[in-house]
Amino acid sequence: MTTASEQDDKSLVSLSKDGDLAAFNSLVDRYERDIYNLCYRILGDRQAAEDAAQESFLSAYRSLARFAGGNVRSWLLRIAANQSKDELRRRKRKDRAASLDQMFDTIGAPVEVSDQTQSSEQAFEDKERAELLQLLLLELPEDQRKALILVDLMDHRYEEAAEVLQLSVGTVKSRIHRGRAKLRSILSKRPELLAGYIRLKE
Repeated sequence: MTTASEQDDKSLVSLSKDGDLAAFNSLVDRYERDIYNLCYRILGDRQAAEDAAQESFLSAYRSLARFAGGNVRSWLLRIAANQSKDELRRRKRKDRAASLDQMFDTIGAPVEVSDQTQSSEQAFEDKERAELLQLLLLELPEDQRKALILVDLMDHRYEEAAEVLQLSVGTVKSRIHRGRAKLRSILSKRPELLAGYIRLKE
């Protein structure tokens, strides 16, 4: 069943195909956060994620004529996932020379407390967990990382993740299972660090 939001997306795509730039900008405004977050989680670098997100929307705009229907959000996320994959290939993992232990040493920069009800200690712990999660994600193979990001971090259903990644639901579940298992192995001595951030239990 098509939701009102999905129908609105399709209307915006139709207008964009007719050259309505404002309509396409509305799609960008609606999904730029999701696209950036996916790119950042895959790439682990904010500047690279910004570049990949921008290229994703440019690619989507150039591909409008070939969009044959379906879920617009999933289509945009698929483009972003592919763009991030291309960026990873270009980088050839040259900036991944540091070991996981060395990366742990980068955690601990000063934290700004934006929520006045939150203590500076709690804000630091939250920031530390978020940074650690990103570092750990980069330890996963790319295929496992993308599936796990979509389901565990972006709260997609398995079916939605399968649509984005153009895989079967069974393959998505298998990749997530292997990704969680690897994270559990890495965190066997410090599992509390990711409490509340990722579902490490089946």
